[in-house]
Amino acid sequence: MITLQEFLLRAHLEHQSVTAWIAAGWLVPPQTDPEPMFSDIDLARAQLIRDLREDLGVNDEGVSVILHLLDQMHGLRRSMQDLLDEMRSGGRRGG
Repeated sequence: MITLQEFLLRAHLEHQSVTAWIAAGWLVPPQTDPEPMFSDIDLARAQLIRDLREDLGVNDEGVSVILHLLDQMHGLRRSMQDLLDEMRSGGRRGG
């Protein structure tokens, strides 16, 4: 887990930005009490958000849409992997 200070340094962000992104639901730290703690996945997501906004000029609505689509894609990928794992284990039992 990454402390807020380390997260800000590693993501090259200001506290205000992270607070706003948490409020918008773009970042959901696994721990918020007594202070937010972040994972490496949160760090990668914050860096993506920063790049979308600063390097590519994507507005807030666009960032929300992109993050929603990425979350859906990862959820589908996870579901497909679970299905494949189930099919593989079911094939062994039947043989």
